[in-house]
Amino acid sequence: MSSAHQPFDEMPNPNPTPTQVEFSKYSKRVILKTILDREDGGLGLVDQRVVVGGWVKSSRELRKDPPPMTGDRKENAEVKCVEVFRSKIPFLRTVIQVFGGNTTHIKEKVGSKPALSIAFLKISDGSSVTSLQIVVDSSIAPASQLMPTGTCILAEGVLQKSSIQGKHEIELKAEKMLHIGIVDQESYPLSKKKLALSGLRDHAHFRPRTTTVASVLKVRNGLNQASHTFFQNHGFVHVDAPIITATNAKGSSENFQVSTSIFSAKEPEPEPASTDDTENASLETIKLLINEKSKKIEELKRSDSSKEALDAALQDLHKINLLANELEARSNTEDLFFSNQAFLTTSGSLHLESFASAFGYVYAFGPRFQANKSESKKNSAKNWMIETEIAFSELEDAMKCAEDFVRFVSNWVSKNCHEDLHFLSKRGDKAIIDRLNSVALAPFEKITYATAVEVLNKVTDTTFETKIELGVALSDEHERFDPDEQISFSFFYLVEFYKKPVIIFDFPKELKPFNVRLNDDGKTVAAFDVIVPKVGTLVRGSQKEERLNYLSKRIEESGLRKDEYEWYLDLCKQGAVKHSGFDVMFDVMVLFATGLSDVRDVIPFPRHHGKLHN
Repeated sequence: MSSAHQPFDEMPNPNPTPTQVEFSKYSKRVILKTILDREDGGLGLVDQRVVVGGWVKSSRELRKDPPPMTGDRKENAEVKCVEVFRSKIPFLRTVIQVFGGNTTHIKEKVGSKPALSIAFLKISDGSSVTSLQIVVDSSIAPASQLMPTGTCILAEGVLQKSSIQGKHEIELKAEKMLHIGIVDQESYPLSKKKLALSGLRDHAHFRPRTTTVASVLKVRNGLNQASHTFFQNHGFVHVDAPIITATNAKGSSENFQVSTSIFSAKEPEPEPASTDDTENASLETIKLLINEKSKKIEELKRSDSSKEALDAALQDLHKINLLANELEARSNTEDLFFSNQAFLTTSGSLHLESFASAFGYVYAFGPRFQANKSESKKNSAKNWMIETEIAFSELEDAMKCAEDFVRFVSNWVSKNCHEDLHFLSKRGDKAIIDRLNSVALAPFEKITYATAVEVLNKVTDTTFETKIELGVALSDEHERFDPDEQISFSFFYLVEFYKKPVIIFDFPKELKPFNVRLNDDGKTVAAFDVIVPKVGTLVRGSQKEERLNYLSKRIEESGLRKDEYEWYLDLCKQGAVKHSGFDVMFDVMVLFATGLSDVRDVIPFPRHHGKLHN
């Protein structure tokens, strides 16, 4: 019978599961994923010799019955006494420690032979959510060295069917131990049976060894790969935006200033007292004024004051902060490495616009910094951002691109990180996979800012902390909704209302950066936010202002120093083009995909106010 007439179930498999183990090209071992994630669970590899490595996740020990004894009774009795004494060593250690003694001189090895046992170790090398069970006889290595959680082993042996029925199809019977990396159980933080994610934050260098954090970071890696795939497939050029910059892209005063100050372990020599404290006194006065203005703003927020009064106070505070930064820079001119003030960038979008004027389609992916002391779960001092700019495009083009991007990465990670997502859904948010699939399939709802305010004003079954009215910034509080809470805090109300992701556009100009294009009404700007389930605002975008006179005026209105933006204004003077783009909060996207609620749990080494461990 020709293949054209063969029944479907008899057709040859175009991608048969390999029957030979594949050794890693760079470490001379077999990656556990290639064994455990096969369709047959690894059974097709039984009787093959492999070398595997990993870290012990859990373990247990099975004592073996001693072999039949031969010889005279005295020798037997001596051996038996040795075994009894050895079995009591852990108890003796505990007694001595209770009374403050030292146990270093008590040895495991008493007599001629160690106790006979078999150690069952479940190890992981990070490639799979499933662990491989390794069976090690005590004649190969002492169980006491192998069993502590976190022990690193490299073992050679033969794959066999699991000796104990359960969820493991296959195990490795070890014949050689090529490496043992021991663990100090008293100081190793993962020795504890259960540690909350918040408790792991102080041990960022160890927490990837936990299955949950490992799965989160692999999903993060998948989102990274999906993002690059989307932009590369659509002809975008990847550009590295500068980390150190003299330009304040967002007009914010919460910047990290770059300094050449050198910290020394030696005691600094006392400096002679200055007779001229005029400059220092003025800076101190400014700082006191900042505190007073901040208190006044808090009072205005709590009262029923008009929006105009609050906006005026915020604008005053912003200008005073800029003045304070300038005075502080002047007082430290001797420490300046550059010719002017330098900051860690809050956004690479301004610099990206210059490349859009050359390549057309560009994107950047990197860390952005903000000295924000708030305890927000969606922001840290160092956030990873994806930023795009598209020449010859307007607001509608950028909104379309942002929607396509979010739908693409949701679909990609759902298909390519299924094992890790399935594990995370079992341990936490059950709706992870369904949420990703629904976002990937459903077209987004597009509404104006004014429509969003109108919808929120019709809400009667919940109370918002801030009164909703035109001109008010729609924070994530307004965008999320939990019917079980008096104030909205779990799902996003607008997403819940429309039953799909929402794109809000045409915001009041006061709520967006100075370089967003002014609409014809003179009151709103061509900006948009993409709101998705679980996390709220995921993407912010806009059409940029290419008209020189409008851009110059917005810089003045924002209280920014025009001389610092001369290079940016040059883009409008020399070959200006309409262009638009958007920023993706990458860490928030990881929260969306994994179901977690705090970016400190999805960033490999988080940086936030008051915490910098490594």
